[in-house]
Amino acid sequence: MSASSHVFDATEATFETDVIQASLTTPVLVDFWAAWCGPCKTLGPILEKVVDSYNGALKLAKVDTEAQMQLAAVFGIRSLPTVVLVKDGQMIDGFMGALPEAAIREFLQRHIVANAAIAENDTPPQTEAANAETPEQAIARLQQAIAAAPDKSELKLDLALAYMRAGLVDAAQTELEALPANLAEDAKARHLRNQLEFASALKDAPDIATLRTRLAQNPDDHAARDLLGVRLLIEGDAAAGLEEFLHILQTRRDWNEGQAKKRLIAAFSILDDDDLVGTYRRRMASLLF
Repeated sequence: MSASSHVFDATEATFETDVIQASLTTPVLVDFWAAWCGPCKTLGPILEKVVDSYNGALKLAKVDTEAQMQLAAVFGIRSLPTVVLVKDGQMIDGFMGALPEAAIREFLQRHIVANAAIAENDTPPQTEAANAETPEQAIARLQQAIAAAPDKSELKLDLALAYMRAGLVDAAQTELEALPANLAEDAKARHLRNQLEFASALKDAPDIATLRTRLAQNPDDHAARDLLGVRLLIEGDAAAGLEEFLHILQTRRDWNEGQAKKRLIAAFSILDDDDLVGTYRRRMASLLF
């Protein structure tokens, strides 16, 4: 392993502290590798070089999947090498295979350099206007802007978000699917995608009272508890919704291919309450690691 202070080995015992908690202040790339994996040997030095070039603004955690099988299983690693980026306590993106250095830098710039550039400025353009206008007004404004500048794809992403705020789920989905590849993994696009997944889960779902009745009759009805969590989350009681997902994670982590963990990660990405997200992110990590 590199002698760099920015590169370290991660184990199941240290993952929560060295990766999850550490990522609250510094993003962490996690490299899942194995000694027998040829592409891993190619990718490893490239990752170390790239991480070192960030001068402490990025760290690299190396996970030997042969020694840390449980950790690899938690992340559902099925192909090596697999690299995931953990930021603010959650996995936000990843890739498989030995990418060239230029592709890795491009991957990281979407999440670190671009975000840092925004942080150096004041409120991004149109934020104050967007907060003051209704979703319907935002839709009208963005439609006019797109008509005047049809090549500005970022406006189409903003339109998709406005549709979602107005409750026009199908229109938001259509705009999201039409986005070019360079915006499909934008942070705002991922945020919208998670919102749409929650909205889709509630299609034809029972109301809260019915779901609570089902759970009273059978506390192990995980499908009902999952839908209850989604309903509570979407209808404004985020903490109660997160509690339902945590209950499933604690009692049956592997239910529906680890859906409770996926729900929590998606919920963290759409909630604006940093304290609430931090509390439940730590509770999730304590159950997983």
